[in-house]
Amino acid sequence: MNYRKQLLITLVILIFLIGAFFSAYVYFAIFRENTSFEKASVSVYIPTSDGEERLSKSLFPYLKNSNSFLKLAKQKGYLRNIRGGKYEITKGMSNNDIINVLRSKPSTVKVSFNNQETLADLAARVSIEIEADSTSLINSFLETSFLIANEFNTDNALAMYLPNTYDFFWNTSAEGFRGRMLEEYHKFWNSDRIKRAQIQGLTPIEVINLAAVVHKESVKVDERPRVAAVYLNRIKIGMRLQADPTVIYSIKKTSGNFDQQIKRVLYRDLKINSLYNTYMNKGIPPGPIFMPDINAIEAVLYPEKHAYLYFVADAKNFGYHIFSKSLKEHNKNKRQYVNWINSKKVKR
Repeated sequence: MNYRKQLLITLVILIFLIGAFFSAYVYFAIFRENTSFEKASVSVYIPTSDGEERLSKSLFPYLKNSNSFLKLAKQKGYLRNIRGGKYEITKGMSNNDIINVLRSKPSTVKVSFNNQETLADLAARVSIEIEADSTSLINSFLETSFLIANEFNTDNALAMYLPNTYDFFWNTSAEGFRGRMLEEYHKFWNSDRIKRAQIQGLTPIEVINLAAVVHKESVKVDERPRVAAVYLNRIKIGMRLQADPTVIYSIKKTSGNFDQQIKRVLYRDLKINSLYNTYMNKGIPPGPIFMPDINAIEAVLYPEKHAYLYFVADAKNFGYHIFSKSLKEHNKNKRQYVNWINSKKVKR
């Protein structure tokens, strides 16, 4: 009897110890805090590549004990379905909390871009914010089948990307980014804007191409509708745009060096052989020389009504221009600018 009683006591103690051990395991593995950072929260970026090893670089640096996390993650089936993306981990979270976050919908990131001069610049800028690298982005931008299907080409492809701030999932692919930008392009070019473009005798892409010139010509938003009207007036009478920014772009594109700074256009530059040189070619350039702001696009769609055909920088009112209707008047206005730029000894 004593033997049975002793055995029963031993069994009870053993069950208790097993229960205590299990409870401790549950607490330490599931509910105990397992974060190792001082901030209130951190952003964890999990790549879309296959395998558990992607957690070691992205998540483990923020954990006190990665082994306990892996054991629970395996038990809960998370390791069989790791989702790429950006996730917010809060200080003090347990393994269970973290796994629940990683199983939820990823957080979005803000992707902002404007004033990019080339598609390569755009790709470099966007690759900072999302997982897709600049090479995959530029390749998707220039994919021939995509451009043909959507009536773009390598010259005007930049026109599809409208400057703004957009919400994206961090692990958005290059094709996913491109597709979203196409949707935004068509959303922007609604029936009202298309009608306004038609009133100016332009297609949406031509509007953007001309807006890029307008943007480069004037940093003053309130002046851009007036500048746009000058170019539209020239187009109506068959006059060349003769825009210095298109010459500067031609120099950069011809040389392949878009990093060079050109502050002054010389007479010899006006003869550069390029389709973008509006001193040599009539009409609007074949593509945007720059990513214009939305207000520059609106300036072309809603230009000021006037009869001006010329303008030159105003040396006394920096950033603005002096407008004129005749070449004689323009040449007179031009002298004040030439004298000013010479006084500054700007040679290039």
